[in-house]
Order: sequence, then structure tokens, then C-alpha cells
Amino acid sequence: MSYRPHEKQRVILNKAMDFVNSVPYKVTARWLFYRLLQEGIYSGKGDYKGKYLPLISMARKAFHNGWHPDILADDTRQAVIRGNGFDSEDEWLEAIGEQLECNLDKWTDQPYYVGSWFEAHAMRGQFEHYSNHVTLMPFGGDPSIPYKWAAAKRLEERARRYRKPIVILYFGDLDPKGLTIPESAIADIREWCGVDFEFIRCALNPGDEAIYNIPENPDRPGQFQWEALGDEAAGELITENVEKFISPGYFSEIEKQEREITARFSETWSAFLERIRQAP
Repeated sequence: MSYRPHEKQRVILNKAMDFVNSVPYKVTARWLFYRLLQEGIYSGKGDYKGKYLPLISMARKAFHNGWHPDILADDTRQAVIRGNGFDSEDEWLEAIGEQLECNLDKWTDQPYYVGSWFEAHAMRGQFEHYSNHVTLMPFGGDPSIPYKWAAAKRLEERARRYRKPIVILYFGDLDPKGLTIPESAIADIREWCGVDFEFIRCALNPGDEAIYNIPENPDRPGQFQWEALGDEAAGELITENVEKFISPGYFSEIEKQEREITARFSETWSAFLERIRQAP
């Protein structure tokens, strides 16, 4: 596909690619737009569909200068792949040994069970990266009734399983909507949940805009969005709040045990396959 962006478009695409490469996870189109918006490259949210998306879409479709269709995350659409499988029994047996890895529970011996809920659905990749082993719940605006009901029942199940205090950490925008969304959602979840849990709003809170030098929402002066927070500051806020309730080094120790168990299983499985192949 032939594609030749003009000079201004090339500058935008190069700046966008810098943002894509600035973090160790795949970002969404929405996150990337907000970074460009905060840089002053776009003037308002109205540019999202009218200017930004056509430019980014064309660059990805044309594989222009490092862009490609899979470079950005899509949290809303997933293909359902069916009908594929292994070519033979031997290939299947080999794959079992390669695919099976030990997965130990990460919360059995922790003092708390921790969940991380956040408003900015577009930042799911960021929260996955910085809150290892923590169950995530993106709100993406006002969560639906079924979504809140499922959250309440999930907390009940976690309480029955672990029998320890539950702490929910919340991260959202600093604006009227961002302050009321969790309040109304938590009220419903508490009503439907048969167990108690502690809810902590970690960020963004009044004053965070000054501490982390967060630019205002250009469409709503005096309001601040999580997507406008720099990645380093976001990672600091997420990890520091999660680590308050996690035993130091515990996750690393569990992961080490998993690797050792998986290695022993692999050796045993290889010996088992060799016996099968040698059997008459």
C-alpha cells in the first residue's frame, strides 16, 4: 500500500512512535492520542475521530516507517480462533511438556487480598505491567449493573477462599465524574456483597496534579485525567500503593518456586516420553 504523509503528518507520526516506544507495554490508540493532546499537537477531543484516528489508521495499514496493524492494543475486540489443533499424538505429547508450567497461588500466605480497580480502561496495559498478580477491574466510565454484581460476587468468593482482609485500591481521574463514579459503584457493590472490604482511593487525589505536574484537560480547565499522568509517575503510584499490602519479596519467592517445580516436571516428562517412544 503506497502512503506518503506530508511533512506535518510525518512529524506527528514520529512523535507518536516515540510515545509508543517510551513504555514497555502495548498502548491503546486512546492513550496515544492523550499524550499527543497534552503535547499540544492536537487542540481538543474533537480531533480524535476527525484527524488523529484516520492518520494513525492509515500509517498502520500501510506499514509506514515502523507502524503496523498490531502495534497498538485493542481491548475491545478479540477474534475467536477455532478448529486448529495438533497434527499428531506425538506433537500433542511434546506440547504438553512445553506448555505446562507450575502456577502457585500468590495470595495464600499474604496478609491481605488486594484488588486494583481503575477508571481509565485504555490504560489496562499499564496496570497489568505495574501490578503483577493483582486482579484488575477497569471501569471505563460508569460500570454496568452486571459488571458491579460480578465484582460483588467475586469478592465474596475471594473472602471464602482466603479468609483474610480484602483491600481494593482505586485509581481514577481528578474531575467531578472521576470522583463520583467510584462512590456510586462502590455503594452498589457493598450492597450486593456479603463480605466487608476496605476501599482506598489512591489517586488521583486533590494535590496530585501539582505533585506530579499533570497538565489540565484542555477541554475542561481545572480537571485532570489519569491518561495525562506520565508513565514513570503512574508506575510509582501503582506500585507504591500495592506494595503497602504485600509481604516484601513474596511474589519473587513464589515465582522462583514455580520455575524450580516446572524444571523438575520437564525432566520427568521428557523421561516419560522417551519410555513411550521406546515401548514396542
